[in-house]
Amino acid sequence: MTMTNNLICRLTMSTRTSTNVNESAEIREIAKGITLLSGQLSLGEVFGPLKKYDLLGAGRKVKALLLRFDKFMDGIIKKHEEERRAGSKDRKDMMDILLEIADDKSTEMKLTRNGIKGLFLDLFLGGTDTTSVALQWALAELLNHPKAIKKLQQEIDRIVGVKNRLVEDSDIQNLPYLQAVVKETLRLHPSLPLVFRKCREDCVINGYKILKDSRVVVNLYAVNRDSNAWTDADEFVPERYLNLNENLAIEPDELEAIKEGQNFCYVPFGGGRRGCPGAGLAAAVLHRTLGAMIQCFDWKIKGGETLNMEEGAGFSAAMVYPLVCYPVMRLKKDSPVHKAFCIRTGAEEGPQPE
Repeated sequence: MTMTNNLICRLTMSTRTSTNVNESAEIREIAKGITLLSGQLSLGEVFGPLKKYDLLGAGRKVKALLLRFDKFMDGIIKKHEEERRAGSKDRKDMMDILLEIADDKSTEMKLTRNGIKGLFLDLFLGGTDTTSVALQWALAELLNHPKAIKKLQQEIDRIVGVKNRLVEDSDIQNLPYLQAVVKETLRLHPSLPLVFRKCREDCVINGYKILKDSRVVVNLYAVNRDSNAWTDADEFVPERYLNLNENLAIEPDELEAIKEGQNFCYVPFGGGRRGCPGAGLAAAVLHRTLGAMIQCFDWKIKGGETLNMEEGAGFSAAMVYPLVCYPVMRLKKDSPVHKAFCIRTGAEEGPQPE
């Protein structure tokens, strides 16, 4: 989660949370807390009259976390305003641009400081936990399938190598098995298992009348594991996207639809105009980071046992039993690839060679 926090902070505020231990722990704790609370039962959602009583205390906990986030963002905004007044920044980040818009009296749509805070809350919640959880699921699936992790490592070694540089964005198109591993991970473990929509008008779907303003919950987890659409739907089989197995092969037009985001048997990021706006960024981070992790390290499980893959509750359905494994370096500590990996992930130094 530290790495994904750093990524969002760099993109939006030109800073890294890992440079300040307290700051890093604060934002991770807030994001994790809100994510966990979002998966808890709310009696008010089931029995409307009880909503105002907050019997389980979830509402109070969320409000407390939001107050902490508000205080955190006040400090960030104040720092950016001081830098703007001093003219000490050569390049503008997202926060600078939004503050300029908020201070511009001529804009038609007025942006407030609270509006900026709300936008950044969405960015942190949507871009921090979901991506880190997806990486954890990907590595867990690979560790439970030693042949798959070996095959992926061989592909990366052949195309990129292991001595001179890390996997880059330009390599992804030449790493079909890495792409297949990420696709299969997101099929089995979508970043958002449930997505919520509000019906804009009365309609009928499969004989069911849906009234205007009804809340509709789409179960992406079930869609992605539909046995009518997928052979061995609950199994981790990256090869299904490569047409290497006749029994599992996906028809070419269906495979192309997956690439274009138009196959509605495969919707890891939702779909339509209200699909995940960060899908492209998440996919890029998953490919580059997972590729680098497999390129630089051999991964081991204590005792060699099979990992428990039970999903937990919450916004992003993380593993009930968090992944515990250890990396064994495949290269020397002072190699260019090792240094690049530390920079990319925000690590001070990597694990020692075995």
